[in-house]
Amino acid sequence: MALDPPTMLTLSIALAAAAGLYLAIEWRSIRESSLLYWSAGFATISVGSTLALLRMSGLLLIGIWFANGLLVLAHWLFLMGVARFTQTRLSRAWYLVFASWFALLLLPDGQWWSKVMLLANSLLVAVLTLRASLLLRPHGKSLSIGAVQLRYVLLAHGLFYLAKSLVAVVPGTLIDLAAFQGQIIQISLVEGTMAIMLIALSMTGSERHRREERIARLAARDPLTALYNRRALEVRAPRLLEDVSPTRPGALLLIDIDRFKGVNDLHGHLAGDRLLITLSEMIRSHLPEGALAARLGGDEFVILLSNTSSACITALGGTLREQFQQAAAQAFTTPEAVTLSIGATLFDQPPASLAALIEQGDAALYDSKRGGRDSIRLVDRTLASDEPLRSA
Repeated sequence: MALDPPTMLTLSIALAAAAGLYLAIEWRSIRESSLLYWSAGFATISVGSTLALLRMSGLLLIGIWFANGLLVLAHWLFLMGVARFTQTRLSRAWYLVFASWFALLLLPDGQWWSKVMLLANSLLVAVLTLRASLLLRPHGKSLSIGAVQLRYVLLAHGLFYLAKSLVAVVPGTLIDLAAFQGQIIQISLVEGTMAIMLIALSMTGSERHRREERIARLAARDPLTALYNRRALEVRAPRLLEDVSPTRPGALLLIDIDRFKGVNDLHGHLAGDRLLITLSEMIRSHLPEGALAARLGGDEFVILLSNTSSACITALGGTLREQFQQAAAQAFTTPEAVTLSIGATLFDQPPASLAALIEQGDAALYDSKRGGRDSIRLVDRTLASDEPLRSA
């Protein structure tokens, strides 16, 4: 099969339609807006390539101006998709691209008409594509492997169209858009077919990586409070615990809501969920840099601190207790105050395991509950401690 212009356009139609359909199916499953823009872009290329075939039948306005305009629109949609993918807000000036293209309708016919049309089309596509590539430029580390590939594919595609625009102004160069004549047009059809495949594969890989990252992130979080769950804490805690030393003590705070069951019984489980969310937001807002917080289950939360002291622990626990009691009292009427009990352990040597550390915190929490609730029980296990137990 000869790689003549109609054949290359037919391949482009098929590949772009397949890419658009696949990305649309992906969008239906994960609802990522960038996929919708990219799918629309490939669908536009498919329609534009179909219309380009009509120029051989003498329909030049549809087959050249309208078809190439759709090619510009497709790359504008690619840019919008990259902007959504990178969460970048673009200037409204990018909509002026279409005004530039409509201005070409005012051009009179002439021998240079094909060159002007090719120059304008190539420059607009190059600007849109290079801008999309720039948005994907890594900052410190790449967004993902697929995004890096997409960046370089778009960069190469944009540079090709930039070179194509320069060729269009070279004197004596044969360019006939109506008959697909001219070496640059032949090369452009081949490059376009290859670009469709590479861009589609890179876009798919980018979103797949994003989806896998989102799944991993959701798996590490408690669905109600968005704090880490116990499994995620067990993965992240060792690095923090390994840095503990006499000069950089660590601490664990085990937090439990007093009379939580009473709130559920009186006001329903949605009220209990509101309390859990309230507490998690307070923990997150007061969490020191480098600390970890997680929901272990039910109404039990844990905080791991590094480079801390008994004074910092007492201050943090006191702040959480005071703010939570006020918030609970304002939200619900209960026979007894809904408060926090906290069991804390301060240590200056890495513990045997996170589980052993939680057991120590649990023992301190039990002492806090037994002592009347609404208190913090701190166990100082550092070598410099003369007072192993303290309540507040």
